Parts: sequence; structure tokens; C-alpha cells
Amino acid sequence: MKKLSIIVPAYNEEETVGLFYDAFSKVESQMDVEPEIIFVDDGSKDKTLIELKKLQKEHEEVHYISFSKNFGKEAALYAGFQKATGDFIAVMDADLQDPPELLPKMLNVVEAGEYDAVATRRRDREGESKIRSFFARIFYKWITKFSSLELVDGARDFRVMTRQMIDSILLMNECERFSKGLFNWVGFSTYYISYENRERAAGTTSWSFWGLLKYAIEGFISFSTAPLSFVTATGVLTCIVAVLGTIAVVVRAIVFPHTSAFGWPSLVVIILFLSGTQLLSLGIIGRYLAEVYLEVKHRPIYIIKDER
Repeated sequence: MKKLSIIVPAYNEEETVGLFYDAFSKVESQMDVEPEIIFVDDGSKDKTLIELKKLQKEHEEVHYISFSKNFGKEAALYAGFQKATGDFIAVMDADLQDPPELLPKMLNVVEAGEYDAVATRRRDREGESKIRSFFARIFYKWITKFSSLELVDGARDFRVMTRQMIDSILLMNECERFSKGLFNWVGFSTYYISYENRERAAGTTSWSFWGLLKYAIEGFISFSTAPLSFVTATGVLTCIVAVLGTIAVVVRAIVFPHTSAFGWPSLVVIILFLSGTQLLSLGIIGRYLAEVYLEVKHRPIYIIKDER
């Protein structure tokens, strides 16, 4: 019998980890695989670890990894991939926004051999704020347009993958990780399943708008050099405008030698424009340098405090 490893990142999910296991138990009999559930406690500040220890004592297929502090969901996924021993590996959230009842269908598609992964996408964003939905759509549109990735709008981390695909992902041990991009970058054929958006089963999300925005920026920088091209284009355009402006001033002085100058307001506006352009350019370049700076330190992606 083949083995299915399910990676479940959990941060302050004391109310949902038990509900997740109960929901999974209802569909376990529909799959002809040996299950392995790996919860990754990402430095939770509530009783998540206590609940995981209870589950682990009661069910032999349950395992957990507990970080020494909050390293982020990406680190949790990476740790889970390294720990997983299954022939197939699934990624799911503990809050039940990823329907466990889809697992049998997803697993059947992968086992058939035509696809290396089955991913999910939300058919709608019902229950999500309009502002968050707007920026999410913009992000998916832009990263697809300005990078080598082809991300599907509404795509979730919830997916089932082959061992070969996971081994390929593990070859990329970068610190600043963006899993949706990594899943796409390694290639392999992926089949998408759509489903209606679901609310959390309990608790509250740890993702704020600014946290998601930061995550989106990191993902964009990890897989696109378009901002650097924008800086170059802005510099070229500014030089062209400056040359044209110089020509205009010289011609004006020759044709109308006795007219007054444009005055200091025009000069101030020009200085502010150029200063803003320079600061924007430095900010973009600095962001890329920051990514390099973090990578060259070679710090561990996560530190384990307890596991079983």
C-alpha cells in the first residue's frame, strides 16, 4: 500500500487541529493509502502544541514538529516536506478552508499517472473583503505578466503532489520562499480543481492585509526582475526628458532672449520629481539587495524545538 503524507502548518490553531483530524477521518476510508499527518506548529502562542501532543498519543499516524519560534508558513511547509516519507504529499491548512473531502478525488487523479500534481483554486472569494480580493487579483495578474510564472487566480496551497515533484522542490533551499511560485517553477503537469470558498471552521486568521502584502512583494521579487527593468526604463526616460528640456531652454533663450525665466516653482517641482525618482529606484534596488543579504547569511530556514 502506498503512503500519503499530509503537511498541515499550524499557528495558533488550538481550536481547529482536532476538527481537522475529525474531518480527515471521515474521508480516510475512501483512500487506499497509508496516511501520515504531519502537523507543523509554527511557534504558536496558544495551546496548539498541547492539542497536537494529545492527537499524537491517540493516533499513531499523527506526527508533529514544533518550531522554537514563529518562522512563517513557508518554513513550516519546507520542514514538512523534509519530514514526509509518503509516495504522495498533500498540503492543507488546519482551519478546514481546504475541504478534506476533495482528497480522494485529488489522489485518484495523481495515482492515474497523467498528472504529477492536483491543485485547488477558489471559484469565488465570497466572505473576503473587497479590498483584499482586489489586490489579490492584481497580484496574480501582474506576477503572471511580469515573471516566468503562470499562477492561477485563486490558487490555494492545498494540493497533492508526487514524491518526484517534492524532491525537486527540496532541491531549492532558499530562505525567502514563495511556495506557489516554487510549485510552478519546478514544472511538472498540474491539474486544477475548483471549489466554493469556505470560511474558517474556528478561530481567526493570522494573516493581516499588510502581512499578505509583504508576502506578495517577496513572491514578486523572488520570481521577477521587472522592477529592476522599471528602474532602468525610468532612468532612461528621465534622461530623455532632461535632454529635451535642455534643448527647449536653449532654444527659448535664443528665440526670446528678453523673457523671464520659468521661476523657482518650476525648479522645485523638477527637483522633487527627480529626487522622488531616485529614491524610488534606490528603494527597489535596495529590496533586491536585501533578498541577497538574507540569502548569503545561510541561516537555517527553521529550528525545531520538539518533534514526534
